[in-house]
Amino acid sequence: MRVLSLGGSAPQAPLWVGLAGALAACVLAVWGVHAWAAGRAARQAVIERLTGEEPITVSRRVRFAALDTAVRRTRLGRWLERRLAATGLGISPGEFGLCLAVAVAGLWLLAAAVLAPFFGPIAGAVAVWSAYAFLAWRRQKRIERFIGQLPELSRLLANGSQAGLALRTAIGMAADELDSPAGEELTRVADALAVGHPLEDALGDLKERLPSRELAVLVTTLVLSSRAGGTLVESLRNLTTTLEERKETRREVRTTLSQVTITSYAVPAIGLGTLLLMNRMAPGSLDAMTGTWLGQLAVIVAIALYGVGFLLIRRMAKIDV
Repeated sequence: MRVLSLGGSAPQAPLWVGLAGALAACVLAVWGVHAWAAGRAARQAVIERLTGEEPITVSRRVRFAALDTAVRRTRLGRWLERRLAATGLGISPGEFGLCLAVAVAGLWLLAAAVLAPFFGPIAGAVAVWSAYAFLAWRRQKRIERFIGQLPELSRLLANGSQAGLALRTAIGMAADELDSPAGEELTRVADALAVGHPLEDALGDLKERLPSRELAVLVTTLVLSSRAGGTLVESLRNLTTTLEERKETRREVRTTLSQVTITSYAVPAIGLGTLLLMNRMAPGSLDAMTGTWLGQLAVIVAIALYGVGFLLIRRMAKIDV
């Protein structure tokens, strides 16, 4: 009987190893395509900066156009479209939805094969939450990059105003000088101003896309100066100095809290590692544990506690500067 049981459990190892290898290959493939596209865009930007040629705008063909159209018609699709626009990923809601569906199916099958069938839906839910967290992370990184460019933006606007340029013209000049994301966002503002939108509305849309205290102060300064006049150049000079100081402070705080951030991700990783270790030491133990409602309840409570620990640590590491 022992020989038969060993012979029956042997094929399980190649199964989950193959699934894990396939998932890792998909992740590396996506990362490779993203790195290649970013490198190509950076190379093109360098060529344009050195040669002084205007970039040739080529509309990207949307893959899975029928699926993308169907997704955009839904309320969730419209929310996803706005979210993707704020992250600067450059993919359509249909493409993102299809990638998310593939990721959910892959993690569902992987968790069911490696751990137990009960963990399949949980892995799918984690994949959906991870996609939302990824979009929030990308949006926050874009906001941070934009905040890092605000001192230079304020300096360019001050120089343009001191040279006698109108504020609309100075914004267009800054859009040409700055890199993404500031250049891209200011281009949207300049286009809105060109078609007749008021300055307050155009800057208000920018503040909604990339909310931050620093940008709110800059927008308020520009709007008040356009309404009541005053020494715009002096205000922008003082704001530039303040933004530089806040930039250094944010960098120091982020460096100080980096260890706490890593700890927050280590907490759920420890729980997953414990499950893998249990199933490795005693094959079939997770199937037996999740075979009863009491075991399933214990697993759900444990996952909820790990999630609460992750959120509490992230909350402690969040300091508004």
